[in-house]
Amino acid sequence: MSRLHERFVLVLIVLGIFPVLLRAQATTPGTPIRIKVVVVAMFERGEDTGDAPGEYQLWVEREHLDQIIPLPAGYHHVRLNKDGVLGILTGVGTAKAAASVMAVGLDPRFDLTKAYWIVAGIGGGDPADVSLGSTVWADHVLDGDLAYEIDARQIPENWPTGYVPLRKATPYEEPVRKELEGEVYTLNPELVSWAFRLTKDMPLPDSDSLRGSRARFVGFPNALKPPFVTRGDTLSSSTFWHGSKMNEWANAWTRYYTAGKGNYMISAMEDTGTMQALTFLSQAGRVDLQRVLVLRTVSNYDREPPGTNLGDSLKTMVSGNYSAYFPALEAAQAVGDKVVRDIVEHWAARESTLPH
Repeated sequence: MSRLHERFVLVLIVLGIFPVLLRAQATTPGTPIRIKVVVVAMFERGEDTGDAPGEYQLWVEREHLDQIIPLPAGYHHVRLNKDGVLGILTGVGTAKAAASVMAVGLDPRFDLTKAYWIVAGIGGGDPADVSLGSTVWADHVLDGDLAYEIDARQIPENWPTGYVPLRKATPYEEPVRKELEGEVYTLNPELVSWAFRLTKDMPLPDSDSLRGSRARFVGFPNALKPPFVTRGDTLSSSTFWHGSKMNEWANAWTRYYTAGKGNYMISAMEDTGTMQALTFLSQAGRVDLQRVLVLRTVSNYDREPPGTNLGDSLKTMVSGNYSAYFPALEAAQAVGDKVVRDIVEHWAARESTLPH
């Protein structure tokens, strides 16, 4: 072959390959990762793996969320596994949760349009409804911060609480405003029902220690039961509240904003921030709000045991010595993962059709 002929062949090869390389460079890095499930945890005590766990660690280890993806606009890097499960650590409080979820939701690296979201964390349970280590699938997520407040020392004698709904003059004043500002979010009831049915018979961790802690709540039949899976409502507040009077307020607040349909069962901090961000992202076509689940597990009770000192009860909360801390972490991951695995394993159907 002549040198001229060789050069001609080389030019043809280059002209054939170069456009292919250009297309590969143009499309591959810009193709969003299709996410099947987003797991949202709120706090971690140390590293993501290998030490004392917070809400995130068991998910990272057991779902093999091994790929670390930096998230400069969020609280913490995110993690991904080979099945398309994405893990988020939002940070504590409604502000961090809203900001972190929004950062992920707007990130062009992820296609979240068909993703299911599972918020999985611990909280303080109402002993009238749940026992230590139990899990609650949320029907409603309510906000306890959007309100007027009067100092307890100045509450009018005929008022049951110093908390007053926004734009109202007295506690629980009717009618409830039609245009709310994030006071309550209602989750897809069919999806919640499906998740509950899928997990309701799962055995949850129990121990002599838990039985001893539950025994202090004489007069509360549900509090004395072994851990179980149920569904109810969760109330989020950036103020960590505690005590029987605040428990009464939480129940009344929930009934007020759900027109008597809801039943407060467990407290939280971040869920309304997460739900607000997801609502805005849904409006922008980035996520599907009908694919959101919230699971909270009972690490402690939200009030003091009957006949005991409230100040002493609060001290245990301040130190983080929750009666069911580790069992609640286990329950959140195990029960939540039952749903995650079902979605991943049946993705051919779940991608286009919501389970019900």
